[in-house]
Amino acid sequence: MSVIELEPLVRKLSSPLATAVAAPGRVNLIGEHIDYNDGFVLPMAIQQYVVIAAGKLKTAKRCCSFKSLQLDESFELDLDNTATPDPTAGWRNYVQGVIAGFQELGIEIPSFEAVIHSTVPLGSGLSSSAALEVAIATTLEQLTGHTLTGPQKALLCQRAEHEFVGVPCGIMDQFTSVLATANQLLLIDCQTQKFQHVPLESTNVAILITNSNVKHQLADGEYAKRRSECDSALKKLAQKSWRDVSQQDLDAQQHGLSPTEINRSKHVVSEIQRTLQAVQVLRQNDFETFGELMYQSHNSLRDHYQVSCHELDALVEIAQSIGRSGGVYGSRMTGGGFGGCTVSLVDANRADAIVRRVMSDYQNQTGIVADCFLTKPARGAHVLK
Repeated sequence: MSVIELEPLVRKLSSPLATAVAAPGRVNLIGEHIDYNDGFVLPMAIQQYVVIAAGKLKTAKRCCSFKSLQLDESFELDLDNTATPDPTAGWRNYVQGVIAGFQELGIEIPSFEAVIHSTVPLGSGLSSSAALEVAIATTLEQLTGHTLTGPQKALLCQRAEHEFVGVPCGIMDQFTSVLATANQLLLIDCQTQKFQHVPLESTNVAILITNSNVKHQLADGEYAKRRSECDSALKKLAQKSWRDVSQQDLDAQQHGLSPTEINRSKHVVSEIQRTLQAVQVLRQNDFETFGELMYQSHNSLRDHYQVSCHELDALVEIAQSIGRSGGVYGSRMTGGGFGGCTVSLVDANRADAIVRRVMSDYQNQTGIVADCFLTKPARGAHVLK
């Protein structure tokens, strides 16, 4: 993000620029819907960011204001009054939740104004919400002079989403936006919150993200429902963590589970193992096996977890029809599901032809124009100025 790209934001400030920060969206290559089930996930930051320019204000009352250039919306908050969640507040809740987290730590926030712009597609499963939360937190660090550790910042942002937005998300989105490194994937152990970077430096492969440009309305409620179903199944299995459940355990004890709980359990147990295997083969540059694991993951999300949809299935089927001979190693839905994006591992030298084929076939099948972009593993949240 260059200084020139910051200028439209800076011009919207009435005060001198105090800081400018960026926080990325993310895509998860494998390990879906298991971050809240003590699993392993393998995301990376993408080269699309939420950018914030902020200036300090000299006002009689302590307050802050936010303007979104993307949404053409703005609001003001009183920093001396305790913020509470508001179901009608929309994206304001993400902001208020992060501010409340800093205030709970006893950090005094000065009056300021902030202008926000995002290149992370909204509602696409690429964590525009986590990018916004992390960008706000990084802005507050700069304005207050109080720097949190990476995990502290990520957990503060996760709590904001839980308490102010009402989405019981796992740690993956916020951890990735904070801790990601360029040219590295991030393997996160969601039980211990430990993480390690996994190189993806080969110039022979590329990550293709395809936005289906649909988002079915049941997404948010179904997310919470899936989490509840997993918790119920785990309790019936008399285990404290899904990490303690093997496929053999599930086969032996599933008579006490409902058909729905059996399906959810099958996905969680198999996806945890798939993710660990995926890291092993990736370290060996075995892209063909990695791609096959991506297809297996999608099939499980479609059949056992039931969070896919016709449009996502169509995109994955198109990728499979192109096949290894056409330059596609593997593909799967990514994110919460019911719309949003697929992620594919492709031959970098054939990427442009693959994009044209995917977009053409998808429009022919659904009547919808998809958005495709290629990305490398990007840098996590950072200060621009």
